[in-house]
Amino acid sequence: MIYLYVGIGGFIGASLRYLVGVLLTGPDQWFPYSTLAVNLSGSFILAWFTIGLVERYALSAEWKAALGTGLVGSYTTFSTLSMDAVLLYERGDLFLSSLYVFISIGGGLVLSLLGFHFGKRRNAAC
Repeated sequence: MIYLYVGIGGFIGASLRYLVGVLLTGPDQWFPYSTLAVNLSGSFILAWFTIGLVERYALSAEWKAALGTGLVGSYTTFSTLSMDAVLLYERGDLFLSSLYVFISIGGGLVLSLLGFHFGKRRNAAC
């Protein structure tokens, strides 16, 4: 039964990811903005979900799997990040490729900390 929850969350997360890709796709595709946006926002959302919702409301294993593995897991994408970095490198943009990886990982860590902070703050206020 938990697979159904993961599948529903995955459907929603993948649809959101596709929507962000459509919204952030411009005529000049020199930088993977949409992948960066979903990975950074997903880092924040996962930490916030984990602290702000899952712990506060003691969600069931099904809901944890639906939100974490399904929704956020299908919304974010490490494989696309890796492929985009390789494509930038192959194009000769070593600096841009390195900057992209640095922003993705460093920014993801910072936004996870922010999500953790806001999740704890939300729990303390309630």
